[in-house]
Amino acid sequence: MPSVLGRRAMLASLAGLSAVGATGRARAALALPEHEVMDLRVPGTAQLGRRATVFTPKRSRGAPLPVLVLLHGLGETGNERDGAYAWAERYGLLTSYERLLHPPVDRGLRRMSFLRAPRAEAIHRQLALHPFRGMVLVCPYTPNVFRMNTAQALDDYAAWLVEVLLPEVRSRTPARDGMHGTGLDGCSLGGFISFQVFQRRPEAFFTCGGVQAAIGKGIGTQYAQRFHDIVQRLGPRRFHVETSTDDPYHDANVELARQLARRGLDHQLRVAPGPHNQPWLIEVGTLEMLLWHDRQLASAGTAQLP
Repeated sequence: MPSVLGRRAMLASLAGLSAVGATGRARAALALPEHEVMDLRVPGTAQLGRRATVFTPKRSRGAPLPVLVLLHGLGETGNERDGAYAWAERYGLLTSYERLLHPPVDRGLRRMSFLRAPRAEAIHRQLALHPFRGMVLVCPYTPNVFRMNTAQALDDYAAWLVEVLLPEVRSRTPARDGMHGTGLDGCSLGGFISFQVFQRRPEAFFTCGGVQAAIGKGIGTQYAQRFHDIVQRLGPRRFHVETSTDDPYHDANVELARQLARRGLDHQLRVAPGPHNQPWLIEVGTLEMLLWHDRQLASAGTAQLP
């Protein structure tokens, strides 16, 4: 029987990511050379969330852009403000975006511990052929669903994202309408919730992924079969699985990718050296995630970009 990681085990294993929150804030200070930021409050509940940050590229000039929803990890679930700003202040979202928009992607890094030179060079070649296009970034507060009725919380949170938050974002930004222009991803706990939200509302998202997703061993077969059933019913989707060599969820994520491949589902597995923490996200994890979604959402309905 596939097993879901127990609540206590999940919270314990996530401690490494949440413990570096204070230093992460200092190392990835909020700067907005490429984006307009909106601190968006929408109807919701205190438990599930009512707040999101929305980052719109300054160079969009009103042209329709893809939209990417990003869910944060456990360490910021205790406070709506920390959750809404986690990707920008702690996970290197804006600096990674700027590095992709203005390569080389190793610019500004004092030393490269996790983004190795051969991979950086491969990214540079990709960007030379197909420059980074960009997207509207939506970073909502993500609840700790294990502190409530988990299944009901996931149902309600998925509905809130699709029926309340995304329509409001589209009314205020040049975010494109429709599934083909919409992606979903998350880090750690947020990766688990990303996969769960997609299963509940697959009509809303073309891409779905997880960065060091906090999933249990043995669950990959179940997820892959559910994703396969969705594709059979609704049409093509693309999946992103990203982990690191010392991630406690490495084996579970690699197994998920293996099961996706067995079912012929369109996906990418990316494994970078490093641990499960914020410095890894800032240097390589967030950058790889943004690059993948940019390629998939830019080519939705057509052949993929490399």
